[in-house]
Amino acid sequence: MRENGPASRVKGMSREELLELPATVDLETGNRALGLGRSKGYELAKRGQYPCKVLRLGNAYRVVTADLLALLGLAA
Repeated sequence: MRENGPASRVKGMSREELLELPATVDLETGNRALGLGRSKGYELAKRGQYPCKVLRLGNAYRVVTADLLALLGLAA
């Protein structure tokens, strides 16, 4: 039995990684910061239920880093 296979666990982000993020990040990065899987993150964004502010730019979603950091209790 294999432990920690590629899809077995969502890897979170360290405090340092979070504080180095640009003004907006892609949805994959937001999902990683929140410990969400890809499908769940896209589902929440599509329904307007993502836990922080998400911008829709064409076919892409961008997560507002300030809102993400505030949600995680890391706002400056």
